[in-house]
Amino acid sequence: MGRFANSKQLAGASWGVLKSDKELLAIPVIGGAVCAVIAAVIGLVVYSTLETTTDAVTNETSKQANPAAVLLLIIGVLVIAVISQLFAGALVAGANERLEGGDPTLGSAFSKATSRIVPIAGWTATNATVGAVLSAVQEKAGFLGDLVVGMIGAAWNIATWLVMPVIIIEGVGPFAAVKRSVMLIKAKWGENIIAQVGFGLLGLLLIVPGVIVFGALTAAVPFLGLPLLLIYLAVVFTVLSALGAIFRTALYRYAAGLPVGAAFSEPMLASSFGAKPAGRR
Repeated sequence: MGRFANSKQLAGASWGVLKSDKELLAIPVIGGAVCAVIAAVIGLVVYSTLETTTDAVTNETSKQANPAAVLLLIIGVLVIAVISQLFAGALVAGANERLEGGDPTLGSAFSKATSRIVPIAGWTATNATVGAVLSAVQEKAGFLGDLVVGMIGAAWNIATWLVMPVIIIEGVGPFAAVKRSVMLIKAKWGENIIAQVGFGLLGLLLIVPGVIVFGALTAAVPFLGLPLLLIYLAVVFTVLSALGAIFRTALYRYAAGLPVGAAFSEPMLASSFGAKPAGRR
């Protein structure tokens, strides 16, 4: 089976799980709304702390950043990132409960995720720090440096792909979760990266036609086309977020030697990771 075809099959299996637990779709919707409200509040607070200066020549006033505003902005971004990861953890918790044979609810999913809030916050800070360091290095690097930093970033993303399921299901801290994720991926090494690319291509296949259709409608009837485009993108993002969490959780359970439920077969998940080269341990 082709690699993308296998990702399509896995997406179908994930959709089968999602149809049994449609409430999982509410998690990214609620998460997006909560983050939007918090971002608006933080934006207003930061704006209120900006210093007002007046140009001596034109007498025009303007807002200038100050250390307090910058600090509040950094804290605000981290808070939003933690909340976003918390909702991602709730998706994983709900998917895991279903794959275990349970019947997840919003309450059970959020209860599990909030019980892991400390390691989730630690992981968010760790991932943000790595991203900031790589971005800082990339800004000063030349062409070859960009390639190297890009490869390091890709390797980090692959190595940490199972961190959230590890945190939610095993209850370990962020550093132990990274180590465990690397170990699981190494043990089942193969096309984890292809699985991610396959889901990314699936997302593009859903997004591009909508952008073309609703983009054309927006050009003709802006007041109708733009809202429909935004709604369409929100729906696609919501569904892909839920499918991705189910898929990732199923791959974690397979790699950890846990039952994966009726929707997924072990051969299907094994081909998702690919065969480990002979002689490797």
